[in-house]
Amino acid sequence: MIVPARPIDRLLAPFREFSEQQAAGGLLLMAAAAVALVWANSPFADSYEALWETTISIGIGDIGLSKSLHHWINDGLMAIFFLLIGLEIKREVLVGELASPRRAILPIGAALGGALLPPIIFLLFAGGDPEASRGWAVPMATDIAFALGVLAILGSRVPIELKIILTALAIVDDLLAVLVIAVFYSSDLSVPAIAAGGGTLALLIAANRLGIRRPLVYAVLGFVLWVAVLQSGLHATIAGILLAVTVPARTRIDPTDFLTRARATLDDFAGRGHEDPDEAHHAALWELEDLTEHAQAPMLRMEHALHPWVAFLIVPLFALANAGVAIGGDIGALLSEDVVLGVLVGLVLGKQIGVTLGAWVVVRLGLASLPEGVGWGHIYGIAWLAGIGFTMSLFIADLAFGESALLPMAKVGILAASVIAGTVGYLIIRSRHAPT
Repeated sequence: MIVPARPIDRLLAPFREFSEQQAAGGLLLMAAAAVALVWANSPFADSYEALWETTISIGIGDIGLSKSLHHWINDGLMAIFFLLIGLEIKREVLVGELASPRRAILPIGAALGGALLPPIIFLLFAGGDPEASRGWAVPMATDIAFALGVLAILGSRVPIELKIILTALAIVDDLLAVLVIAVFYSSDLSVPAIAAGGGTLALLIAANRLGIRRPLVYAVLGFVLWVAVLQSGLHATIAGILLAVTVPARTRIDPTDFLTRARATLDDFAGRGHEDPDEAHHAALWELEDLTEHAQAPMLRMEHALHPWVAFLIVPLFALANAGVAIGGDIGALLSEDVVLGVLVGLVLGKQIGVTLGAWVVVRLGLASLPEGVGWGHIYGIAWLAGIGFTMSLFIADLAFGESALLPMAKVGILAASVIAGTVGYLIIRSRHAPT
């Protein structure tokens, strides 16, 4: 007989499944990146470029949008990725690792150190060229899925506290990257479109305040917001973050009331005395299912629903469309290019030093302490893993360089740094938990 999951297990499921889905998605992300690299350097490289330049039009009559498949992925599907990031940030601030000031200081300090040093290193290499210097933010962010995927290879030997710190650090990194995108990578702003987006955002906030919890309402208004932001000159993915802010985070019923009603449902089931036990059993499960659905906040339900799509479809598809860079000619000369070196050294050296130093400073000042079971060797290991910029770094590189010849160089630096940082980080943490 299969024992059904308890209501409390269902309520906590989004939290428990988060790291597993991110880790599995990270492994798929690695595979997609490898396929893209092989494809772009194979005899079928022309088909790789042609596929992503395929034009797709969506609309009714004379009203519509026409973009390449590459742009639909980067401007459309990645808005859903940013919506998920926004929901994760909101959850962490409200009930997660960032909800407690004492616990939040450690990942925040580490993230700030890891975000400030890499751009400085990049500009030391490429700051002399105004066009190249636009990529200063490329080595800032950490790819949470890729990094957790590396930890997943180590299995249960890795302390759960280490995964929590890495996740919180990456989420703070993502927040900083989103702010950078909004402020530094927006141009040709359209006042009417911004006004339309502002009005739509006001409607979303009003829906939240009025207690509207139907996902369809937020989905429809979110789509309108995305179109407005797309036309405004701001990057369309910012709409995902703005939408996440408005999604209700409170449960419909008080937790104590939920437990009381759940207990009453189970007591009622036990005392019914139905002739058909299976019928009574299913009736009770339906009641508990409905109660659980009403108790869980829309923010958590939406995050739980989006995770598989983002982890197993959107992010791997983004990697497949963006990681394919043709590496030809003199590889040594390519690796000596200022942009390649700026990104590579910024991620590999800047992240490991910045994250470790940032964590050390807040601990030294007495503002935070290392969790039980986590030592400085662990922190140094995840500082290396933080050098896996990948998804967000590729995204910022596309914004910074567009179709210029500097984009492939940035991609080479990102890919090389991600391989080096991931490998060394894995070896460092593995050495701390070598099997006996």
